[in-house]
Amino acid sequence: MPSYDAIEFNTSDVSEHEMYKLMIGSVVPRPIAWVSSKSKEGVLNLAPFSFFTVASRNPPTLLISIGPGVGERDGTVKDTLTNIRELGEYVINMVSEPLGEAMQRSSANVGPLKNEFELAGVTPKPCKCVNVPAVLEAPIAFELKLDRIIPIGGDHLVLGIIEHVQIDSAYYAGNYKTVVDKWKPLASLAGDYAGLTSTFSLINVTDENM
Repeated sequence: MPSYDAIEFNTSDVSEHEMYKLMIGSVVPRPIAWVSSKSKEGVLNLAPFSFFTVASRNPPTLLISIGPGVGERDGTVKDTLTNIRELGEYVINMVSEPLGEAMQRSSANVGPLKNEFELAGVTPKPCKCVNVPAVLEAPIAFELKLDRIIPIGGDHLVLGIIEHVQIDSAYYAGNYKTVVDKWKPLASLAGDYAGLTSTFSLINVTDENM
């Protein structure tokens, strides 16, 4: 029920970073898109993004939001965005709990010539429809062709149309479903991570958008 002693904020009264902290601590849990891409010179890139969701069912489209570089590369364009712009194709690998440490290693700020598959310690797997490898160890991988990039402030929404899906047979339940409890998706919180607790169903929920 509503609380009469709620803490309230107007966006005009807080900084960009303060509002960012409020958002990432409230819009949780968020799935992680572990994006593999390739530069025009052929250097492999692998980076995680938690501003990630389904954008459309027809055409089947996934959305990631890519912000500017941080730390030593503050304000620069991230290699993932550059690669997707230049080649127009990429892969979104889903992150399971056992891949958490490898995913975290790939989030390091490194130069564009660093092969982040090697940094993460994972294996490139050739794809069927795009000239970018998936992560062999990932339970699910979506091969995408770029649809459009939409700038919003300093961030960029990247919309990609799914061309091909790879699912580890150990996690496929048949009838186009995955065994979510078995592949154990990793979720992003406000600087921390979480796995699944026990799942449950609600009666008479029929809205496919939920």
